Amino acid sequence: MSAMHPDEITAGRLTGALVPDRPLTMDPQTGDGTLIDDPSKRAPLVLNNRSFHDITEIVCGYCEQRPGGWWLPVFGLVSMLAGIGTLMILYLLVTGVGVWGLNNQVDWAWDITNFVFWIGIGHAGTLISAILCLLKQKWRTSINRAAEAMTIFAVICAGTFPGIHVGRIWMIWMVFPIPNANAIWPNFRSPLLWDVFAVSTYFTVSLLFWYMGMIPDFATLRDRAAMRLKKATGPTVAPFINIRQDQLRAWIYGLLSMGWRFSTRHWQNYEKAYIMLAGVSTPLVLSVHSIVSFDFATSILPGWHTTIFPPYFVAGAIFGGFAMVLGLMIPARELYPNMKELITLRHLENMAKIILVTGSMVGFAYAMEFFIAWYSANSYEADVFMYNRLMPPWFAEMLGLERSAPYWWAYWAMISCNVLSPQLFWMKRFRTSPLWIFIVSMAVTVGMWFERFVIIVTSLHRAFLPGEWGMFFPTAVDIFTFIGTVGIFVTLFMLFLRFLPAFAMSEIKNVMPQASPHPDHH
Repeated sequence: MSAMHPDEITAGRLTGALVPDRPLTMDPQTGDGTLIDDPSKRAPLVLNNRSFHDITEIVCGYCEQRPGGWWLPVFGLVSMLAGIGTLMILYLLVTGVGVWGLNNQVDWAWDITNFVFWIGIGHAGTLISAILCLLKQKWRTSINRAAEAMTIFAVICAGTFPGIHVGRIWMIWMVFPIPNANAIWPNFRSPLLWDVFAVSTYFTVSLLFWYMGMIPDFATLRDRAAMRLKKATGPTVAPFINIRQDQLRAWIYGLLSMGWRFSTRHWQNYEKAYIMLAGVSTPLVLSVHSIVSFDFATSILPGWHTTIFPPYFVAGAIFGGFAMVLGLMIPARELYPNMKELITLRHLENMAKIILVTGSMVGFAYAMEFFIAWYSANSYEADVFMYNRLMPPWFAEMLGLERSAPYWWAYWAMISCNVLSPQLFWMKRFRTSPLWIFIVSMAVTVGMWFERFVIIVTSLHRAFLPGEWGMFFPTAVDIFTFIGTVGIFVTLFMLFLRFLPAFAMSEIKNVMPQASPHPDHH
């Protein structure tokens, strides 16, 4: 409840404690009013003619009010999965990597597949926040904060796997260039060391970018808590702890806001720093996953040593990252009151278009891999694509071939999810339907995991000699470790929605008509 507007019923409606006070009316042609095809008309980015104060109440209400009854059961489920993943990691450290399905042929498998998958998921946040900011795309304002948070949590999950897959995790410090008595220095010509610098730099810059954007919102939450403290009533942290919740909020948000006072000087420094970090973050989008792709492209293994990998990996990372953003925010806008007014159908349609574009780029890269294998006239390269990935046993039998691809199901799952499913977005009725966007986004997320599995496992499980052939089968520890990282990711994201401002209030207000001195002009 705002101290400036103590009407509890109004505050409850605005902050989500009660039902939305202004239900959206859906038009057959324009949906929620944002799907406008006329280029002379500008689609609104915030619906229901909200005021600046309304935006503050809605966004702060997600942190200040209790969430719906669905939140605690879902949080309990995903945190339980996170706990299972933690137990699997501890079991691995105690027992050794033999509990995984690795063998002499496939020494990179489930762990590195998950590492590349999570790194790719983290790319959409920086793309939305940095590149779209530099390009002055106003529609980013309602989704950039959640995408930035997703980046941080995905990189945390990704960083888990390189640390635990080395076997002796207490020796992980050897990957850093630290002088030591044994003169063991990392190989600076190895992309594995480049990964350490690229991912750590990406994580640091993304964390700074995410945190700095929240400083004005932390100050708003601090001041609201301090104003409520002037009243004599308010719940305590616990029955046996005589500290009011607003007092704790004022302390924590006050510490995080770093003395922000909404002065002109603070805003000037903030704008300068924000645009500088956006400029620094932009090349990281291209560099990080390019360097991850060098882990494979600099080898001599058929299926890996190809120069198409850097752009292919970058496009795939943006593709999968945007799908994950949609997969998280579409349920959120359904569960949180008034969130549909901030994340409109136009936002969803724009992201669906990006998925269509990047999905087409990924499909083109898949085709080019086969072209390169044919044009190189390298029989080993052609065999990897034909008999490790493409050829189902029933089709090989039909053609009278003696060999087939044992992992054909993974390859065709990848093609179906990543190439075929996004083609639905050519039709407006699919790219403007939240349900269909969610279904395609989940399919793309699954397909991007299969892409990394296909690249890594199918290139390794059959080496140059038949005696070096060996299948990879994941163990329960493999599977539950990955499920655990999914639980960690969703747990962190739910805590973010519960305790941190999920939207950049100042940026949303800047794109509202009230912020323009000439709202009727374009």
